[in-house]
Amino acid sequence: MAGGAPLPPDRARAMRMTATLLLVAMAGLFIVAETMLTVHPAWGYVHAFAEAGMIGGIADWFAVTALFRHPLGLPIPHTAIIPSNKDRIADTMAAFLRTNFLTPVVVARRMQNMNVAKAAGDFLAKRGDSTEGRVRAGAAQLFVELLESLDPDRLGLQVKAGLARQAEKIDIAPLLGRMLEAAIGDNRHGPLMDGMIRWAGLTLEDNEDMVRDMVAQRANSVIRWAGLDGRLANSVLDGLYKLLAEILVDPEHPLRGKVQEGLEKLAQDLQHDAETRAKVEQMKADLLNNPAVADWWMGVWERLRTSLIARIRRPEGGMDGEIGHSLAELGQTLQSDPALQMQVNRFARRTLVGTVNRYGEQIVSLVSTTVKSWDATTITGRIERAVGRDLQFIRINGTLVGGLVGVTIHFITEVI
Repeated sequence: MAGGAPLPPDRARAMRMTATLLLVAMAGLFIVAETMLTVHPAWGYVHAFAEAGMIGGIADWFAVTALFRHPLGLPIPHTAIIPSNKDRIADTMAAFLRTNFLTPVVVARRMQNMNVAKAAGDFLAKRGDSTEGRVRAGAAQLFVELLESLDPDRLGLQVKAGLARQAEKIDIAPLLGRMLEAAIGDNRHGPLMDGMIRWAGLTLEDNEDMVRDMVAQRANSVIRWAGLDGRLANSVLDGLYKLLAEILVDPEHPLRGKVQEGLEKLAQDLQHDAETRAKVEQMKADLLNNPAVADWWMGVWERLRTSLIARIRRPEGGMDGEIGHSLAELGQTLQSDPALQMQVNRFARRTLVGTVNRYGEQIVSLVSTTVKSWDATTITGRIERAVGRDLQFIRINGTLVGGLVGVTIHFITEVI
């Protein structure tokens, strides 16, 4: 059947049969009363009731039937109104929807007194019921399916490319310069310098043999022949260790001042020196283009993805519980924070109004086009099944009211 889903059950059938049987009963009563008119004057009232009831029932049957089809199959003008005006009905329905529901003003007015945020908070904050469990499990399962559907290599490359594009847009040198300048201004560079000094001491300790070889290679032959190169190397190492220790324990050591001057100059150069900034940008580009960085990112992404999937699928539901707990906390916040409610409600209202403003015409057009695509039988069946029961009451009421009017008229004529 054209028009999509099957027609709903015809719940008006029983009322249609009742209305028809009532009309038949009126006809039978009319025949009986016609034969009994000479027996008693009261039969005149029965005759008038039945006659007028038949007329009223037949008239209403004709009117109801004419809405949906030609009565008795006869092409009487202005019958089968709904099938004949299907396209006009579709346009009228669409215009009604557009005027009364899908205008920004109407949507904004209807949402003005709606607390969407609090309603969402009440729903999310419910604990221990089946609804909350289904939401939590559904959110977790949706997250798992999303992660499993992603191509690890392809997504990793896309994310890496996206990060690279964002990093390329950032002028990192001035940012580093301002960070370094702020650290020096707040005297937060001291621990960094101490760490660098300790690192230099450990590096020197790990490379003592290399220092000794360098001293021996640069010493002249007389010193080496006299065996003084070893003592010279030890003196150099001892002097370096002593210097590093003095710098570490003395906050006012002159070399600390020199280092700080160098850091201050670096901070200024990073912000204002074009050559320094160009060097930093080149270093950033080299780092982003380094294949090792790409391999590292791919490994990090895949470990993260598989770890999340494993946690969500864990029998004890670790991630499932975390999602449920997070949803409940979000719901409680939405319930108790009026400022957040106002922001969320404003966002929801603006979003829906914007959607209606942008896509209202398309929605209306979709409704109109869908109804127009139904064949006459489909649209007639849908409307008749929606209002047919009430229409059959019109037939019943018309039969009974017609009968009462007939009795009234007969009484008046008898009195006069």
